[in-house]
Amino acid sequence: MPTDAFHKLIPMTAFVIEYYSNEGYADLQTLNMMKNYANFLKKPLTLGMFIPVDSHGTLLKEPKNYASWNALKHNREAVPNENESMLFEEYKRFQKAEKKCLFKGFTMEYNGYSLIRIAASYNRAIELTFNTNDLKCKNFEDIESLTVLNDIYLDTAALKIIGIKN
Repeated sequence: MPTDAFHKLIPMTAFVIEYYSNEGYADLQTLNMMKNYANFLKKPLTLGMFIPVDSHGTLLKEPKNYASWNALKHNREAVPNENESMLFEEYKRFQKAEKKCLFKGFTMEYNGYSLIRIAASYNRAIELTFNTNDLKCKNFEDIESLTVLNDIYLDTAALKIIGIKN
């Protein structure tokens, strides 16, 4: 199985062709993965797929020094502790929301009254705009429509949904 092709968002036809060119047969696991990918592509776009939001869809601000805190292995793998301070609770809440994101490398560029604009940190030409009322994307309807952009990368949560072992 080619590793790079499956970490990038690609059209369904390319997904099937790439997989068969390397595997050459279809077993139940392969067919299940293709079904999962097809269902994944049909999901409507929401802001929480790209950047961390809470359970109500409200943007979460990255806690101060979060990157340094998250870089420590024991913070990435630790089970929540009842005795943690409110500060660590904020870090954990952000970390949990971040793990739900399906796409890698997006940052908020603008947060206004009626819209939120995000961009891919690795390619600023990839820009998406979301309505603040329903948090739906204004320029693309579903995940499949993003395949025209060619440079959208899947995060661990997306790979898990599809059934790809990372």
